[in-house]
Amino acid sequence: MKEIFDNVSLACSETVTRSYSTSFSTATRMLAPSIRKDIHNIYGFVRFADEIVDTFHDYDKEELFERFENDLEHALEHKISLNPILNSFQHTFHTYKIEKHLVDAFMNSMRLDLSKSKYLTQEEYKNYIYGSADVVGLMCLTVFVKGDRAKYDELKESAQSLGSAFQKVNFLRDLKADHEELSRTYFPNTNLNALDEASKQKIIAEIEADFAKGLAGICKLPVEAKFGVYTAYRYYRKLLLKLKNTPSLEIKNARIRVPNYVKASLLARSYVKYRLNLI
Repeated sequence: MKEIFDNVSLACSETVTRSYSTSFSTATRMLAPSIRKDIHNIYGFVRFADEIVDTFHDYDKEELFERFENDLEHALEHKISLNPILNSFQHTFHTYKIEKHLVDAFMNSMRLDLSKSKYLTQEEYKNYIYGSADVVGLMCLTVFVKGDRAKYDELKESAQSLGSAFQKVNFLRDLKADHEELSRTYFPNTNLNALDEASKQKIIAEIEADFAKGLAGICKLPVEAKFGVYTAYRYYRKLLLKLKNTPSLEIKNARIRVPNYVKASLLARSYVKYRLNLI
């Protein structure tokens, strides 16, 4: 029975979410059960693609990526895959009629990570972020609004801004690993070997502007999604604040984190605001 296999596939996507990101997993648990599994399915798909280009250094990453991309196309066309992560993603893709160009844009940005290490212009930088983050936010938004096209169009820009903000925070947090281990430089016109406070604060100001646009959209999300997305927003805002208050030299030499007890406090306060309709 395919139903058993589909349930196993959904469980795999949930396991991937829990295993790779405690913060995102916690935020996802704040979503309504009716949409939670679909966000797991999207996360599992994007996480596996990202793992290929970022982690599997002892293997032929181009070959692995090519195989993953072919399997993805087969899954979307035939509505089944023996890769449980792709099987669960195709289920969400078809259930909510996610636009194929969003998936294509994501895979294009992931493919860039196989060969491109520097983003020298704003156009390159924005195009990469659109494919690696903005479209993921739009896939999730498609699930959140459950096919309501007018609502989707209303919230599209803010969803992209929130995706951009999350990704740029990741870039800043992972500066050391990206630069030293993967030889990647995402921020254009920025010398990461001599990152100073002025350059760092300019990047942070850009992220704060994205967060402001993203928050405006969070306030208009359907109730099933609002608390979960707001929780993720609060986590990333706290991480940005910590990065803002950390000297640039430390950011280059260590991965900045938000302690678990702080995350627990943020979750509690977010819940109070949600219950009091303050979001």
